[in-house]
Amino acid sequence: MPATSPASAHQERRRRRTNRFVALTAGVVTVGALAAAALPGSASAGEERHEGGHGHGRYQDVQLLSFNDLHGNLEPPAGSSGRVTETQPDGTTKTIDAGGVEYLATHLRQARKGEKYSITAAGGDMVGASPLISGLFHDEPTIEALNKLDLDVTSVGNHEFDEGAKELARLQNGGCHPKDGCYADEKFKGADFPYLAANVLDEKTKKPILKPYWVWKKNGVKVGFIGVTLEGTPDIVSAEGVKGLSFKDEVETINKYAKVLQKQGVKSIVALLHEGGFPASTSYNYDCDSPGAGDGISGPIVDIAKNVTPQVDALVTGHTHNAYVCSIADPAGKPRMVTSAASFGRLYTDTTLTYDRRTGDIARTAVKSANRVVTRDVPKAPDMTELISKWNTLAAPIGNKPIGYISGDIGNTGSESPLGDLIADAQLAHGKQLDPETDLALMNPGGIRAPLTYAAKAGEGDGVVTYAEGFTVQPFANTVNLQDFTGAQVVQALKEQVSGPNAAAPKVLQVSSGLTYTLDLTKSGADRVVTDSIKLNGAAIDPAATYRVATNSFLAGGGDGFPTLGQGTNDVVGSDDLTALEQYLTANSSASNPIAPPKADRITIVK
Repeated sequence: MPATSPASAHQERRRRRTNRFVALTAGVVTVGALAAAALPGSASAGEERHEGGHGHGRYQDVQLLSFNDLHGNLEPPAGSSGRVTETQPDGTTKTIDAGGVEYLATHLRQARKGEKYSITAAGGDMVGASPLISGLFHDEPTIEALNKLDLDVTSVGNHEFDEGAKELARLQNGGCHPKDGCYADEKFKGADFPYLAANVLDEKTKKPILKPYWVWKKNGVKVGFIGVTLEGTPDIVSAEGVKGLSFKDEVETINKYAKVLQKQGVKSIVALLHEGGFPASTSYNYDCDSPGAGDGISGPIVDIAKNVTPQVDALVTGHTHNAYVCSIADPAGKPRMVTSAASFGRLYTDTTLTYDRRTGDIARTAVKSANRVVTRDVPKAPDMTELISKWNTLAAPIGNKPIGYISGDIGNTGSESPLGDLIADAQLAHGKQLDPETDLALMNPGGIRAPLTYAAKAGEGDGVVTYAEGFTVQPFANTVNLQDFTGAQVVQALKEQVSGPNAAAPKVLQVSSGLTYTLDLTKSGADRVVTDSIKLNGAAIDPAATYRVATNSFLAGGGDGFPTLGQGTNDVVGSDDLTALEQYLTANSSASNPIAPPKADRITIVK
């Protein structure tokens, strides 16, 4: 074999790298071509890229691994919450079981092998709305798991405020829970990584409650991270959770701190933003930048991305639980990578940022990114298995208690879901215990966090619903509240599902048995709710009559864009919503007579 000079060998490696980017694998998006001509310095760019040895070339690839919306899902999520959809080369789709921190840890550790410059970041909602193994212990187990995952930095999300700013500070700084104390006689050490909350201010001091930004440094390479959550957090979190806080505009905040970082000499900047979008396909590997895709993504993130300063090189997003890797033009008209890795640890995003040592900035034309599936066909990480076993042992006496029986999977997908109907019926039954005159119940879909699955888990039989499973479905500890509303207010609340803050992304309330109506999606705004079709037990709603309505305390405070539900009178507070579900399942099911999945036929959908 003829000898090869170092220069020609380098050129051959360069050629192979370029060819790999030209022949993209499914789901990989590049912002521009990585050909040498596209980089500053043209021919010299390839020659100066660092390929090993003790020196540093001009260009250094930095690996950015990211995920979002974990929500304390340490164990593999059940049902549809634990699957992703993948588009095949022939256009068909298949589902893949995914998620679980034992597998996430293995995938991330494998991805980091051989990468000397690697950062792991997250886009918020690491905790909150968590399954029992984490939620029962105020999400200390999840923070411990994230420490073991070597998470470097995350933004806050709305769910980081479920238990208020003081509890968030405890998760960051450590210390035992003020009411429940220390678990397993161990003092909680807190997060090894910084939570960033640039746009969350203390109303008194007007300063961020946590660090607004953080800078990763290695061998002269510096990458700054700015963390924000959606400005509308107070609309989707209980009033107590955001008491004393103000949430500022996402774009203005990111732009403000991008200038601060620039003045400090940090030119490479990533925004961790807990707000997201809606891709045109549910497949995780959908290429929203492919020819013919058109507007491959919609939703709040589009306008935000178009207005965030060009000084920011990439946006890691979340909140909508969707998967996407898209390029959206910045205010200067240049494409910029915007990513989201779905939710529950089912995916992670692998992004390559090419750092220019001469300018200190990211060579945007060289950025490439793809979502990767956290498959369950890899070895489990032993340290995560040990962590899960530890906390499951502590939770077992409570979590393994049977609370009901079902005859099949009861799902939580669709405008009206079988599980939504079941929960609304449970809250109506609980309401009637408090006041026999209770007429109906309304449940917000976002409060239903997982399906009820028929298949047996360890320690139970098929169809058994345990307390742990119920907790996973309804982890918020909202109370069931009774309030009086006029018929006109009931109609207005139903119209708020598809108008006001919910016009672009409708939030269809789950309704109890007896309430029926038509939702006409061919119309726009509030008109999508057909007023004449709204009936209770077959009778039209009387605008002047008074109706006794059961909702959870979140809706009773006007949450999720339902201000009318915050205007009820004659308030009576019942037990928490999980207790209501437990009581309903216990009273209406047995091993010999399980509950069948509701038909989800109370709302007629016209498309």
